[in-house]
Amino acid sequence: MKAMVAVCALGMVAPAAADPFEQFGTAMKYGLPLAAAVCAADQDRLEDFAVRGILQTALVWGMKEYFDGSPISQRPSGEGKGFPSGHTAAAFFGASDLAGKCFEDEAAAGAVAYGAAGLTGWSRVHAGEHTPEQVWTGALIGFTFGAASFGIGSEEARFEVGMKF
Repeated sequence: MKAMVAVCALGMVAPAAADPFEQFGTAMKYGLPLAAAVCAADQDRLEDFAVRGILQTALVWGMKEYFDGSPISQRPSGEGKGFPSGHTAAAFFGASDLAGKCFEDEAAAGAVAYGAAGLTGWSRVHAGEHTPEQVWTGALIGFTFGAASFGIGSEEARFEVGMKF
């Protein structure tokens, strides 16, 4: 539950001049991974979490560079480097880590985390920063790295989706 308190607190520190929905998405880009990092530290799996987070970020940045100039990377504003959505990838990375590893027996908390990540993606479309395809790709990348475990510091690698009912 400490992680959820941290996420909510971060939602209140975004710039006041921004559109509130866009502001929420930006707060969740940082808040969900931060909450997941706090949980990972509490569970002695911070090293595995950090490696997955760095790889997820590197993949998103690499794809933005590789696809820059192609139609799939064009933002609705006409600018480039829109593929995939980094905000969405970061939010889904945090949400899937939280749901699969921190909220194993708390389906409602996992649903809130995934809902916040989904709203982050929608906020990027709403703000005109990304297309739905760019957001979906970011969500898939973040979800995959967040739900995975490379087994660093433990005995096994695994993939945990979370939200057990």
